[in-house]
Amino acid sequence: MFHPYGPSHLVVLAIFAVGTVVLLTAGRLLRGSRWEQPVAVGFAVANLVFGTLSLVLGLVPFDVQSSLPLQICGFVWVIVAWALLSRRPTLTAVTYYWGLTLALQAILQPTLTQPFPEPEFFVFWLKHVSIIWGAAYLTLTLGNGPTWHGYWRTVGWTFVWLVVVLGLNAALGSNYGYVNRKPGTGSVLDVLGPWPVYLLVETGIVLVGWALITLPWTGLPRRTRAVS
Repeated sequence: MFHPYGPSHLVVLAIFAVGTVVLLTAGRLLRGSRWEQPVAVGFAVANLVFGTLSLVLGLVPFDVQSSLPLQICGFVWVIVAWALLSRRPTLTAVTYYWGLTLALQAILQPTLTQPFPEPEFFVFWLKHVSIIWGAAYLTLTLGNGPTWHGYWRTVGWTFVWLVVVLGLNAALGSNYGYVNRKPGTGSVLDVLGPWPVYLLVETGIVLVGWALITLPWTGLPRRTRAVS
């Protein structure tokens, strides 16, 4: 059984931290060079490979309450790869917010159960690290920051996901995203109140947190005066 913040988790976090520092420092030398796009393609391929492996492993054996790719980290790897290859503003914004916050939370509070050296252990970490590093490379290293338009679009897509998952959870008796009830084991949600209060608190934290990480790129949103 995998134990959060046990030896294997701490080793992975240390490797992740060192790799992130290298990516954000040495990676800046790649901006505008002939290696910029090949590295982006490399991160895109990593996301597709490890995301697909994770999806396949999750489907066997199939369990409708846990195998469907309804968690954001269950499908955001597709968005990250697409954004790395296309550089489309909306995809880049979604990659920034989902990849650098929600995926980061997943490695700090992993739901992994298989310990080292099970295949699921490696695939879990390779997928999540690829998501975060791909998002960091596209946005932080290459300087593709979001706009307030991208912020609101990402908020909108997040609410679409929330509504869809709430409905599917109710129909399937599942709890993807822990949006219909808290996990059985202790989690940070325990300090945020009962359902649905903790959903509202989480929503507020996300809206404020994403706004704060938008400010370094855009500053405060400006009001446009109507011309009479």
